[in-house]
Amino acid sequence: MTRILKIETTPIQGQKPGTSGLRKKVKTFKEPHYLENFVQSIFNAVGGMEGATLILGGDGRYYNREAIQIILRMAAANGVDRVVVGQGGLLSTPAASCLIRKRKAKGGIILSASHNPGGPEEDFGIKYNSDNGGPAPETITNAIYAESQNIREYRVTDTADIELSEIAEFTIGAMTVEIVDPVKDYRKLMKTLFNFKKIKKLFKNGFRLRFDAMHAITGPYAQDILERKLGAPKGTVINATPLEDFGGHHPDPNPVHARDLFDVMFGPDAPDMGAASDGDGDRNIVLGRGIYVAPSDSLAVLAANAHLAPGYENGLAGVARSMPTSCAVDRVAAEVGMPCFETPTGWKFFGNLLDAGKATLCGEESAGTGSDHVREKDGLWAVLLWLNILAERQESIQEIMKAHWRTYGRNFYSRHDYEAVDSTAAGNLMATLEAKLSSLPGQCFEGETIKSADNFAYNDPIDGSSSTAQGIRILFESDARVVFRLSGTGTEGATLRVYLERYVSDPVEFDTETQVALERIITAADQIAGIRSHTGRSEPDVIS
Repeated sequence: MTRILKIETTPIQGQKPGTSGLRKKVKTFKEPHYLENFVQSIFNAVGGMEGATLILGGDGRYYNREAIQIILRMAAANGVDRVVVGQGGLLSTPAASCLIRKRKAKGGIILSASHNPGGPEEDFGIKYNSDNGGPAPETITNAIYAESQNIREYRVTDTADIELSEIAEFTIGAMTVEIVDPVKDYRKLMKTLFNFKKIKKLFKNGFRLRFDAMHAITGPYAQDILERKLGAPKGTVINATPLEDFGGHHPDPNPVHARDLFDVMFGPDAPDMGAASDGDGDRNIVLGRGIYVAPSDSLAVLAANAHLAPGYENGLAGVARSMPTSCAVDRVAAEVGMPCFETPTGWKFFGNLLDAGKATLCGEESAGTGSDHVREKDGLWAVLLWLNILAERQESIQEIMKAHWRTYGRNFYSRHDYEAVDSTAAGNLMATLEAKLSSLPGQCFEGETIKSADNFAYNDPIDGSSSTAQGIRILFESDARVVFRLSGTGTEGATLRVYLERYVSDPVEFDTETQVALERIITAADQIAGIRSHTGRSEPDVIS
């Protein structure tokens, strides 16, 4: 007979979810009661677990399998009826969202620190997704944190581990554990959105793609769909096997951590398209031969061309972007007369807009794009939409980008990340900057006059909820922008993100190198915020 154990515990400080769950070092999660406290806090805060179905899986990083076994025993002890787990404990974040929606589950627990590095000395993460398939809203994450500060016990069964590697059903007490193919339902969904026949013809006619899965979760999905279903040559997907430490690399698809892909795409024998995804499969980058498509530009191009794919042939209800994301997509929306929403950073803020049918396409500058097909950003989906557009337009990525800029102008855009900055120094920078916001309008820096300055606040048009202090915005009279924000995705110190944007309508300037085009905005940003004087940093760690 299965015994349910009630383990006494005490609150552990620092279990406040960030923009996408709780992320800490593996060694922190392995401390006594740490994971258990947080999981029990999820169950307590969400409530109604008796008889519920949950989805469970992760990106395969170190500690993924051990955490799944603990969560399964706790789910059984909390009365959950069924847990659907990806084979081997694997589920990409968008595939988990797909399963939550298809199975009409209570929600899902996703184990990932996204694009953060993995391994015994690196990062781990956990987040709860609600029944719409999207990240839990702040009302729930705040409730989880409140529970974690008052917890006195957690419940777990005394059962042994179950086998995760075979597709089968098991029981833990009265609870059923169903191990499923992690790719199958996601692939079926993609087939309803895209013209697989035309994309297959594209590859048959010699189109060359290089997809770098970065030894992360998207590998099995990309191999199955791109190579086996769409006929891309074997070897199109590289670094396809998910590894616990991502092969010792940082699974973040940006110009620094995907350097090899950039070198190939700017080399003498570049394929037609390059793409990469991140640790849990929700981010993407896209490159053409000799050109990098910035994520903000990608969102704009997808919005302008989505109607070429069957799933979006009737047009878009609207688009949404996170506040730091460039205004390129705004110009597309204005041209066709559809709504464009500006939200705080964090995919959870798109959920209400998608559920209400106000937006169809959403995107973030941090390499995340998605649509109403799930409630998460989706890296492989974005690559498939690009392939569908290429198959229909029969133009190169470079030709498509240049045509887009001729129509809408070009928003030069870049993000400068200062990582692992001393938390006190970063906090002082932001506090000092905020204190002088009211005095900034009218001041001139590097020939750019400030039109307005504020700390972004968002009132959700669907549920009326309010989110304040979401990032400091500096808007110049030329329509250039600088945004300053402290990120919640790191696990050490603070990450200062500086977002830089400048709009250009003269085609003569379109081919300017991005950092050159932004040079005076970069200098102005340092002068306004005192980045060097506050942080001691003379240059960012990552430029994307």
